[in-house]
Amino acid sequence: MPIIKSAKKALRQSKRKQSRNVGYKRQIHDVKKELEKSIKEGKIEITNELLTKFYKVADKAAKKNVIHKNKAARLKSRLSKKVVKK
Repeated sequence: MPIIKSAKKALRQSKRKQSRNVGYKRQIHDVKKELEKSIKEGKIEITNELLTKFYKVADKAAKKNVIHKNKAARLKSRLSKKVVKK
């Protein structure tokens, strides 16, 4: 445990940031799973809505530096290929 006042503050800040980052990653994961499920079931309307939602979530996470912008682009590209394939 930190003893110095500034180290205590840094610990509080890093915990706050960590919880936010986990939230963003969880959102990406959940929307991705939902999207893959709708692709498998062949629900076109829901799939298009979820793809838009996934784009938004991935871009937001990249903007906040939770994931790298190239990773966001790669994820979006792979999922859009799956959507077009079905």
